[in-house]
Amino acid sequence: MQPTQPVPSLDQPQVYDEDGDRLLQADSRADRIVLLPAGDPRRARGGRDRIRIQWGQHLLADVAAGRYRTLVCGVNARDNSHGIIAQLAALIPASQWNTNSITHYAEGFARSIGPDEVLVLKYDLDLVEVLALLRPINRDHFTVDDLARGFRKAAEMLEGRRDRLPSASVSFLGAKSNRLLGPDGGEPTLETVLRTAYDAGFRGDLYPPLTMWRVAPTGVFASYPFPEGLEDMRQGSS
Repeated sequence: MQPTQPVPSLDQPQVYDEDGDRLLQADSRADRIVLLPAGDPRRARGGRDRIRIQWGQHLLADVAAGRYRTLVCGVNARDNSHGIIAQLAALIPASQWNTNSITHYAEGFARSIGPDEVLVLKYDLDLVEVLALLRPINRDHFTVDDLARGFRKAAEMLEGRRDRLPSASVSFLGAKSNRLLGPDGGEPTLETVLRTAYDAGFRGDLYPPLTMWRVAPTGVFASYPFPEGLEDMRQGSS
């Protein structure tokens, strides 16, 4: 016998028309996230003091729809055929870039810098300007230190430039062409990426990897910095 579904109370707001709320109750078999509220929505400051995390949103579709003027991502001097920048170049009809020209442009800069230096290259894809962190030529991945230097330069290029706002960034997690690895040889956490970008001065939107759309029952927040209560909980568990 199937258990009966709970009936929403009369004072509980409904999301969907008719029986949609009951029909779309997620279970453990569904890709899902649990979004946790944080902060006081009645209080707001004029400055850009947080990174919005775009859970459940599609980066390529949002860029193609003109929602952003600038995108931060990675590029390398070897092969970008599986990178987000190549996908965007193919998606935007007015773009004059392709996989080969993107890589050739990066290669020209990579030969002129030190082995561990991180440059930020500008690619004008007509619909969006891409600020691409150039991966050091002597490695097949980015490090967190690379990310910090790259986001710092990108933040400087965005500061005071309203023609480059709003901006967004990939998370560099789950990447195929430009992987991000931590000191232990594995991918760092999303929190590490957010903290690195935030401390470097970046205040745009950030898109988590698609693999994190199934992290439930772990709860997630819609922006960074995370609530102080999270750190209090961590201190209490140690």
